[in-house]
Amino acid sequence: MKKITLFSDGSALGNPGPGGYGAILRFGNKEREISGGEAHTTNNRMELLAVIEGLRALKEPCNVEIISDSSYVVKGINEWLDGWIKRDFKKVKNPDLWMAYIEVSKPHKINATWVRGHSGHIENERCDILAKQEAQKMKEERE
Repeated sequence: MKKITLFSDGSALGNPGPGGYGAILRFGNKEREISGGEAHTTNNRMELLAVIEGLRALKEPCNVEIISDSSYVVKGINEWLDGWIKRDFKKVKNPDLWMAYIEVSKPHKINATWVRGHSGHIENERCDILAKQEAQKMKEERE
């Protein structure tokens, strides 16, 4: 299995408001950037969508290390998801995205690691820039 690192971040201008996500997929010395946005969303939705779209871009089963500054995403993946599944996502925010995450994550072996945001982590800072650019684009399209 290929070892992939997936760096991700999300942003929303207003919460909710226009939002964007950014992700970097790294395999060895190769990198691919992925970004996108939505007109009306939340920061947490964009954080999770960055991970989903990053995983969706993988063409084969991989060993994936997700690096995120979102404790919501990291704890959701590492701690909370099994309980949410057992209670059929009752009282869980963003169940549509968590179900999408479950589907795209199935072929992969995944571990999520939290990093402090805005602390100089190079890839996290780059994902933050991508996410904010996409959020700004969404905002300008609405104006």
